[in-house]
Amino acid sequence: MNIFHISAECYPVAKVGGLADVLGALPKYQNRIGHKASVIMPYYRTQWVEKSKGSVIFFHHLVMANKTYFSEIIEVENNLGFPLYLVRVNELTDRRKVYGYEDDTLRFMAFQQVALHWLHTFSSQIDIVHCHDHHSGFVPFMMKYCKPFCTLKNIPTILSIHNAQYQGEFSHEMNNIFPEFDKNQAGLLDWQEKINPLAAAIKCAYRVNTVSPSYMEELQEKANGLEGLLRAERAKCAGILNGIDTETWNPKTDAFLVKNYSQHTRLKGRLTNKKALCDEFDLSYEKPLFGFIGRLVWEKGADLLPKIIEESLEKFDINIIVLGSGNHDIEGQLENLKSKYNGRYNAHIGYEERLSHLVYASADFLLMPSRVEPCGLNQLYSLRYGCVPIVHRTGGLKDTVIDIGDGGHGICHDQTSVFDVVYSIGRAFQFYKETDYFKRNQIAMMKIDHSWENAAREYVSLYEEVHT
Repeated sequence: MNIFHISAECYPVAKVGGLADVLGALPKYQNRIGHKASVIMPYYRTQWVEKSKGSVIFFHHLVMANKTYFSEIIEVENNLGFPLYLVRVNELTDRRKVYGYEDDTLRFMAFQQVALHWLHTFSSQIDIVHCHDHHSGFVPFMMKYCKPFCTLKNIPTILSIHNAQYQGEFSHEMNNIFPEFDKNQAGLLDWQEKINPLAAAIKCAYRVNTVSPSYMEELQEKANGLEGLLRAERAKCAGILNGIDTETWNPKTDAFLVKNYSQHTRLKGRLTNKKALCDEFDLSYEKPLFGFIGRLVWEKGADLLPKIIEESLEKFDINIIVLGSGNHDIEGQLENLKSKYNGRYNAHIGYEERLSHLVYASADFLLMPSRVEPCGLNQLYSLRYGCVPIVHRTGGLKDTVIDIGDGGHGICHDQTSVFDVVYSIGRAFQFYKETDYFKRNQIAMMKIDHSWENAAREYVSLYEEVHT
């Protein structure tokens, strides 16, 4: 099959969250099992893009909202394992950040339209168009009902929902940003009196999947206003658990680590990395180390982190390290704790790929108190590196982490609350002292196979259901 993935992010080109990691792996593994999968994404002025070489393969003058934008598609030379195409729209996509601009609606609409104008030129060669989250949510609608893309109307589309909290909705007053379409179909764009790209994609795509089975079940009851729609469309919905790229995330070969290690050499390897990390952040390598990696936002339970850190450090002889950025108030609280718990706690406000790998290879436990976690990849990286995940039973965390008390390898709690997380940290502290059991658990964690091979085949099976 000839598959085109359309996404706002792709690792290592531009990454904000787990969406990028999926797009950096899924097409690669689909190609390995005999298909041709490519990625189309916006051109951003990231460091990776500016260092890359490519050639322009398509020019277009996009007319949108009575304004003309010069645009082009660049095929990028790369060793990612799949063809990569960047959509550059002057004045809109060619910026440093992926998200966070007032005109994001225009930016991603322009991206989608230019991508479809290009696909329109060779539509007979396309088998599947796979859209990811609301940033490409209008693609299924425009392929079916917009006049400029009439040759694409019979090509099956798939929507993957990575996070339903973000839907990209906007006022009907902006309906002039669409190309010409059948106005009888305008209702497909509407949800709760706004134009909603995620809702439109759910209505128009041939199949809809979430990135874990449990998250699909949860969205039937709580989906930021889309619950009724997802229940109505449940016949075409499925949950496919994400995998991880076991080449990028491999403690045996990871170039970010101070010392590489395997299951058999993990004790020495992890200790060497822990010493290096603790030296860098003025912590003691002799104490159990708890880490948090992620966006400092409500969905991740990060608003509770300052209180969790304070109570835990008062109760237990442990160290804690935080790596992340997000809400400025949370960032400030975490920074302020440094002086109070100097030598026992530290934080790096921001994101650094090297540090994230080093934390997985050094920390004894990883904190994931997420209120919302469609799949979660951090816990999968954690397991692969021999770091025990401490998780809230929700979404993909529920599907991938089983409590040690139930025969699994992690520590789980049922609520995102300070009490539940601190109680779980206490359980972890005791578990750490059971040296032989703790070491055996490390080996068992590292043996779990969460690679993309199985997930890639599940997606192909989904494509085959709709491809004729």
